Amino acid sequence: MTLRPLAKAGSQVSLSARTKMVADLRREGITDERVLEIIQKLPRHEFVDESWRAEAYKNKPLPIGQSQTISQPYVVALMTQALLEGATPRKRVLEIGTGSGYQTAVLAELGISVFSVERLKALSEVARERLARLGYRNIHFGYNDGNAGWASHGPYDGIIVTAAAAEVPQALLDQLDKNGRLVIPVGPPQNQVLRVIDRKLRGFDTREIAAVSFVPMLEGRA
Repeated sequence: MTLRPLAKAGSQVSLSARTKMVADLRREGITDERVLEIIQKLPRHEFVDESWRAEAYKNKPLPIGQSQTISQPYVVALMTQALLEGATPRKRVLEIGTGSGYQTAVLAELGISVFSVERLKALSEVARERLARLGYRNIHFGYNDGNAGWASHGPYDGIIVTAAAAEVPQALLDQLDKNGRLVIPVGPPQNQVLRVIDRKLRGFDTREIAAVSFVPMLEGRA
């Protein structure tokens, strides 16, 4: 993958805060330079309400309305790094849970064609407007139940899920291409793990890479 020029780097006011944040991510084990470069330059303050902008470059989740959050930068970096690892290019990626659009933007900065599904209409519309304003053209938006994926655009080289499923949805496994990879938090509150699932010639390989805490993955649209 080749990094495309950043859509909008944002003001220099937050540069030192971003540099510190990236240094923290390095200490916590993020090693993919592509991911670190994007997080260094991406204006996270654009993805939160103005009242939370002073907190935007701290390594913590922040509320974005509708009882949802923007994930902490470490988790975004970890999931993206896990998605990219290995020799298989990730050219077409399905994202379940657009949310604020921050994870979406990280993927788009890698030159990936991103298909992002959100079940909350208000969040989907705000994210769509925000990402268009920031100049992204390689993102396709869907308003639907993420448990069903987005079969009409599949199969995908990768799928990344930004809410915790009680069990891995079969529809997402079915929409993985050969050698495709699913990165998904699984489990009940207080006992969630981040799983990386690779589709092989016969079946799937699964590994767990971290304990995490996400909002639950719900059914239906709202």
